[in-house]
Amino acid sequence: MTNISQKRLSEEDQARVDQYLQSAVNQVERKPFRPWLLFVMLLVVLTLLSLISVLIAQTKGVV
Repeated sequence: MTNISQKRLSEEDQARVDQYLQSAVNQVERKPFRPWLLFVMLLVVLTLLSLISVLIAQTKGVV
């Protein structure tokens, strides 16, 4: 286990990292994450794939 109080970067390097993280390049406005929308999209895709597979099975005489 490593000691948490140990610094991994020098003062100069940490200052550069902090300056980069505060720059406008790294600031992106994002929409909030909506897990329910992801869940609904997943259900729609799975339903469509299931229907396509049933159609293919019916046309081939499997079902």
